[in-house]
Amino acid sequence: MLTIHPKPGLRSWHPPIVATLQATSSLPFKTRLFLAAKTTNMLNESNETERSSAGKIKRLVLSEEGRTKLNSYPDREFYSYPRFVTHVDDGFISTLTDLYQEKLRPGSEILDLMSSWVSHLPNEAVYKRIVGHGLNAQELARNPRLDYFFVKDLNQDQKLELESSSFDAVLCTVSVQYLQQPEKVFAEVFRVLRPGGAFIVSFSNRLFYEKAIGAWRDGTGYSRVQLVVQYFQCVEGFTQPEIIRKVPAAAVDPQQEKSPFGWIMRLLGLVSGSDPFYAVVAYKNFKPVYE
Repeated sequence: MLTIHPKPGLRSWHPPIVATLQATSSLPFKTRLFLAAKTTNMLNESNETERSSAGKIKRLVLSEEGRTKLNSYPDREFYSYPRFVTHVDDGFISTLTDLYQEKLRPGSEILDLMSSWVSHLPNEAVYKRIVGHGLNAQELARNPRLDYFFVKDLNQDQKLELESSSFDAVLCTVSVQYLQQPEKVFAEVFRVLRPGGAFIVSFSNRLFYEKAIGAWRDGTGYSRVQLVVQYFQCVEGFTQPEIIRKVPAAAVDPQQEKSPFGWIMRLLGLVSGSDPFYAVVAYKNFKPVYE
């Protein structure tokens, strides 16, 4: 059973259909009738999605070897203690915040997947609700932009215990490289997105080398972008992915990119140059896709 943690001072949050059905018996008849009709419409939309092929996995992207990690211990153990650091530099963060400013509408409901103590959202932007997910409760509790959060290992269980079509946008920041079942996770993201909702996946060349999957460790900036594009394309119903790149010349060094020692040098701040910025964005199609 998934536990949703509200921030102090907030009421407990329930998924849309559950919240609609709770405690309506004391309401006026017209109000109850409206809520019943609204719930019926939501259920009809859910059934429409189930009848279509949208959200289904068309093919697997990764081989078994490509999913393996050098550190095979459970991720919950690796992330058991909080890391209150930013894993990318200020240039990357600024570019990401600008992208969020462009892509996310004020008043949106957002799921910040694989989040931590900071979400890099525009400070001035006001959103209806932001739900965070991650592997360390202390980090998530520190994040000032999250209204609610939950802890879950997506490499153990990819099912998001969230209502279908309940978010306007899903974010995944500098974490996609750790997913061992990305096809299933992207399919779940598609399910919880509302039609027209955006999934924004951003990453750089930094990573915990021993925790990244083999297909990512062995790649370059270009091949990793293409890998994320394939994650989107393997799920029926996403729009054609949009690729955003901002790669400083000093950061492009193929030998360094493929060297484990190079990753360590960059993580320790011993290599000059800005972090390259990559993002892949796609949207949930409005129109159902039938087989």
